[in-house]
Amino acid sequence: MKRTTLSLICISTLALSAVAQETKPDNTGKNERDRSTETKTSGDQSNSSEDTKITADVRRAIVKDSSLTMTAKNVKIITAGGIVTLRGPVKSAEEKTKIEQLAAAAANGAKIDNQLEIKESQ
Repeated sequence: MKRTTLSLICISTLALSAVAQETKPDNTGKNERDRSTETKTSGDQSNSSEDTKITADVRRAIVKDSSLTMTAKNVKIITAGGIVTLRGPVKSAEEKTKIEQLAAAAANGAKIDNQLEIKESQ
């Protein structure tokens, strides 16, 4: 009886570990994309007072909007040379559009590069 129980526990553990391995996300493509010099990351944020003010104004406008989800409020905002790049996941096309509109209004005419991605429902 003990041997049968031990065998069942071992088989169950192996089966669960196999299922867990199948569900791990693969971020290889995103990691390669972010290593390229064509994609803006937080390290590309300019330290000029004008660019940091634009970034702060855009962040403030996004956080202030109560219609946005927490996911949307956590997007990356990178301003360099007067160009505002928006990156990260949002939950819907409406959020993507809303964030771009808020950024355009807060950035006082700066060019907006909207690279937001609509996150698939799980």
